[in-house]
Amino acid sequence: MSAKAQGRGGANKPVRMQLQDLLFSQGFGTRRICQGLIEQGYTRVGWLDQATVCDDPWAEVEVQRDWPFVVQGEQWFYWPKAYLMMHKPASTECSQKPSHWPSVYSLLPAPLRQRPQKSAVQGVQAVGRLDQDTTGLLLMTDDGTLIHQLASPKHHVPKVYDITTEDPIEPDAIERLLAGVVLNDSPVPVRAQAIEQISDRVILMTLTQGKYHQVKRMLASVGHLVVGLHRSKIGALSLPAELLAGQWRALGLAELDLIRQSA
Repeated sequence: MSAKAQGRGGANKPVRMQLQDLLFSQGFGTRRICQGLIEQGYTRVGWLDQATVCDDPWAEVEVQRDWPFVVQGEQWFYWPKAYLMMHKPASTECSQKPSHWPSVYSLLPAPLRQRPQKSAVQGVQAVGRLDQDTTGLLLMTDDGTLIHQLASPKHHVPKVYDITTEDPIEPDAIERLLAGVVLNDSPVPVRAQAIEQISDRVILMTLTQGKYHQVKRMLASVGHLVVGLHRSKIGALSLPAELLAGQWRALGLAELDLIRQSA
């Protein structure tokens, strides 16, 4: 899915910069590579159908969020920070160095994976991880502050999981999950904030903690094997029905506000 999504997050103050620095800030490579893209006529300013070629790497442009430009025939927008949502498909890993399955980062275009940061890690990062067989809402950003706020256990950001079990879930099991169960890596009980039973084998469970394989381990502690796991919501932000597995798009301003309020 390309960068042609609506509204982008982040401050919208105009900034003056050289065109070479603009491309560098958006992940198109080193400054020398960006200079070459511009000098060879691969960079145009404006919307795809009416953009004009600019072959001067040192030309100054005034940009703000969603300022349009074209590189090698593809439309892009200037993002001070990138805020994305992805519908993570099954059989993918939330790692840039996957062990057995393709990485979710392979679903993103190279510039989003290469956006420069002050730290050694480049590009957007997944906010938390989902198991390789778990699907659903995955947030990705290069805003380190927001990543920390959403991932920190101190903030108790609720996440909703659609869970399908192999056998019917009895009321007693639901009561135990709400009361709290002890997992083998900690004596402190973990509990579901809320549970809605959809059918005899399907529940929606809200958690405000994030431990390794937590959902599967919680269900196993009450005698149930999870055969389907999907994250449908983070904070007040839900995964849109039209965003299909493997697709991504930028967060709109209202969606970004929902996430920030949750953190």
